[in-house]
Amino acid sequence: MADTAQFIHDRFQRFMNGIGERYEPFIRQHLSKVYMVLASTTAASAVGALLQMRGTFDLGIIAAIASLVLVLGLHFYKDDGKNYYTRLGMLYAFGFCSGQTLGPLLDYICSINPAIILTALTGTFVTFGSLSLAALLAEQGKYLYLGGMLVSVINCMALLSLFNMIFKSYFVQITQLYVGVFVMAAFIVYDTQNIVDKCRMGNRDVVQHALDLFFDVLSMFRRLLIILTQKEEQKQNDRRKRKQ
Repeated sequence: MADTAQFIHDRFQRFMNGIGERYEPFIRQHLSKVYMVLASTTAASAVGALLQMRGTFDLGIIAAIASLVLVLGLHFYKDDGKNYYTRLGMLYAFGFCSGQTLGPLLDYICSINPAIILTALTGTFVTFGSLSLAALLAEQGKYLYLGGMLVSVINCMALLSLFNMIFKSYFVQITQLYVGVFVMAAFIVYDTQNIVDKCRMGNRDVVQHALDLFFDVLSMFRRLLIILTQKEEQKQNDRRKRKQ
């Protein structure tokens, strides 16, 4: 046990030394702020979802509208060095409203199998952590070429969604879910390296960078929830058929 703990400590120390040697102090400081803001935005989202699920505070359709307004507001209300806390509050509000919109799905999943939420949450956390570390330890700028490709894939998926509203193909729906998970995983790698690159060029907008990563995390979590729920529903349907 002691040997295992020492091994983990040594590996962690080696990793921290590698990060320290690879990135300048101001980049390390910026990344720390971004990840702290990301964590607190995720916490705000969790609070919003819990309040909605318990019926304590439910904004309903207003949450979806507010989310759109807040995202647009953050896009047009650029960082000027003096509005950090205003934009931070807008980001937390967006996280809260995102949790409110996610609440009905989580409530439905709880009625099927609450363990799905924990599984999806763990999968999202492990995937995000692993890919972020991989991006930080990889050659600088190695994955920035992914940006254009990923945007093209997202556009194609959006177009397919519009067509699928008419044709209602289950195959297309499932394909989009699984492809979406891989696309969000790629976005985590791309956005992590892009944040470092922007920071190096003087763009230190903590709120915007945390928002980019929050989008990735939320989108991946939502897709994993739907995929796992569909699998659980299929299992339950199979059990019912065998009992009949």
